Amino acid sequence: QVQLVESGGGLVQAGGSLRLSCAASGFTFGSYVIRWYRQAPGKERELVATITSGGGSTNYANSKKGRFTISRDNAENTVYLQMDSLKPEDTAVYYCNAHWGPYNYWGQGTQVTVSS
Repeated sequence: QVQLVESGGGLVQAGGSLRLSCAASGFTFGSYVIRWYRQAPGKERELVATITSGGGSTNYANSKKGRFTISRDNAENTVYLQMDSLKPEDTAVYYCNAHWGPYNYWGQGTQVTVSS
């Protein structure tokens, strides 16, 4: 059974940090590109960061560059999103996504709330 389970969300003050985790099971994790997305209330889901299957390349949406860091541990089937200097506009549900060829999996999301 394919599973992506996000964790690490919560309530944090502006300027603070959180580290999200996404634990994968049920598929060949090391073959998949992993992306973090987020969706704020009333807004469309947006891409936050991408990491290639081997972890050698990462990419970020413009507003997250320098504040967010995506990484993965293929031995542990886990991907991380380190979020620093958080802003109230970072408040959203954060989802991880695994993609390879025709296969596309989503986690259930974890809530991040940044207070001003």
